[in-house]
Amino acid sequence: MGSTPWRKRFNRPMPTAEPPIPASLSWLGATKAGTKWLNALPARVGQAAARWELELGMPYQDSYVSLVVPAERHGEALALKIQFPGRESEHEAAALQDWDGNGAIRLVEHDPDSRALLLERCIPGDHLSRAGVDTALGVMIGLLPRLWIPVGDPYGSLATEVERWVENLPAEYEDAGEPFDRILLAEALAVLPGLAASQGEQVLVHQDLHGDNVLRADREPWLAIDPKPLRGEREFGLSPIIRSPELGHSAEAVTHRLDRLTRELGLNRERSRLWAFGHAVAWGFEGGEILTRHVEIARWLLDA
Repeated sequence: MGSTPWRKRFNRPMPTAEPPIPASLSWLGATKAGTKWLNALPARVGQAAARWELELGMPYQDSYVSLVVPAERHGEALALKIQFPGRESEHEAAALQDWDGNGAIRLVEHDPDSRALLLERCIPGDHLSRAGVDTALGVMIGLLPRLWIPVGDPYGSLATEVERWVENLPAEYEDAGEPFDRILLAEALAVLPGLAASQGEQVLVHQDLHGDNVLRADREPWLAIDPKPLRGEREFGLSPIIRSPELGHSAEAVTHRLDRLTRELGLNRERSRLWAFGHAVAWGFEGGEILTRHVEIARWLLDA
């Protein structure tokens, strides 16, 4: 590819010096690790483009923890993803390999040293959240059993993740200025260990399977992207969908998702409710701040 891997097709030429960094990644500049990663991006993308003989377009503007760029290789539509190193996405490549395109995008190439993934590109790539609630839930109900495959290593276990949540939540709550009723925190700390200790069959679960992480594609109508994989029980796998604000943010909408998913997938409603509640609280803190939608969902799930 020589010195021009960024300057190729898609009717929107890339700059020759370095790629424009989407504004959605700017938050990473607040930390030393994030700044270092952002500064290294141009070289890493250039190296991946040369290694895999890619023609690159303009980066997608809505990626939050990775740089994702549309790519082509010998006429094949692909996407290059450079991950910001994180525990939750550490085994994304392994999950995509294990799914092998069954309900999720395919992994084409992987460089673990630079956290670079070359992926199947979804075309046209519309978000499932735009398809309407009933359609979206129907798609999720069809995808989930395909994604729930028995796995072992290298995936982290949900039980270990719960231990981490229970250990960290009190400090996160205090650091954020006790931003909600302590009863929510106390309830989460009470129910999560019991759920973790009494799980059913362990399968591969997509911890972030919400309405914007399923895209319309040409190989299949819809494909999941961006897994944050864990090894845990199926009831937990409903949590990100139940708390997906893209599919409606109200007590009624959350309860509707809980009821339909558990009914049509034949899962335990109470365990699913409690997992979704605990997950909403555990994922309710970010960088010392509170995500208010997660807190609202947690409150609604206490009474669902």
